[in-house]
Amino acid sequence: MLRVVVLGAAAGGGVPQWNCGCAVCLAARTEHPELQSTQASIAISADGEHWFLINASPDLRQQLIATPQLHPKAGKLRHSPISGVILTNGEIDAVAGLLSMREGWPFTIYAHRKVLAILKANSIFNVLSEKNVRRAPIDADKTFVPALPDGSPSGIEILPFAVPGKSAWYLEGQVHPAGDNGAGDTLGLRILEKATGKYFYFLAACAEVTDDLRSRLAGAPLVFFDGTVWRDDELIAAGLGNKTGQGMGHIAMSGDTGAIEALAGLNIGRKIFLHVNNSNPALLRASPERKIAERAGWQIPADGMEITL
Repeated sequence: MLRVVVLGAAAGGGVPQWNCGCAVCLAARTEHPELQSTQASIAISADGEHWFLINASPDLRQQLIATPQLHPKAGKLRHSPISGVILTNGEIDAVAGLLSMREGWPFTIYAHRKVLAILKANSIFNVLSEKNVRRAPIDADKTFVPALPDGSPSGIEILPFAVPGKSAWYLEGQVHPAGDNGAGDTLGLRILEKATGKYFYFLAACAEVTDDLRSRLAGAPLVFFDGTVWRDDELIAAGLGNKTGQGMGHIAMSGDTGAIEALAGLNIGRKIFLHVNNSNPALLRASPERKIAERAGWQIPADGMEITL
């Protein structure tokens, strides 16, 4: 049985964002606290005992406290059910939470070499001693099975694949620590339980739905997909920023080339947006944008939601 827990569904900054007074953040602080959400990450398990995180958000400590499945085992002085962390990109949204895991518990970080190079180039991540925290490179289009603490296979097979995106924004104008050749900065994942063949897809960042991506996702039982902005110029139009969704490496939900239209008609069983920015009006349950998304079969999850495949 493949279990998935949504630890957080929001984009960078969460909802409400600490310095934002937009309509969504204001509502989340006042009459609609149910809108509050931490930054995007999920946890997966094949046995309900050993768990793997997909990305480690800056809100990870809060997420672990709020998630009983990830608490230390009763009676243990030091313990964590977390066996590893799989990183899909090198953005702050995905890696900053690693620093909340620095207290000496062994686990493995799985990431593309380009993302591992970012961690290696930043000495603050040395608090994760490689004596305890192994760093295992993964390659696009090559499956791997993350290991349990005793080295045995987890029963989960993961296929990383490159999707359109960009390097972390803090590297703009700089030489990438791994060089600028080749993909690897933005990965999607197919996550499969080997015993049952049940699987789903996870894409926290994606700048474009290509024919190859449509082919991959067709017929999938479950897809988590980048829902950062409703429209490409959303931040600019709202006076909240000067970047487009595309400029940040994220596809819009709406529009002729947006995710809703591009992924329509693929017979996907369950479609869930995550990494949803506080500027996105689809977060408001009574908004026209939310109704459009729901009519198209899309869902925006709440933190803590668990799905079993």
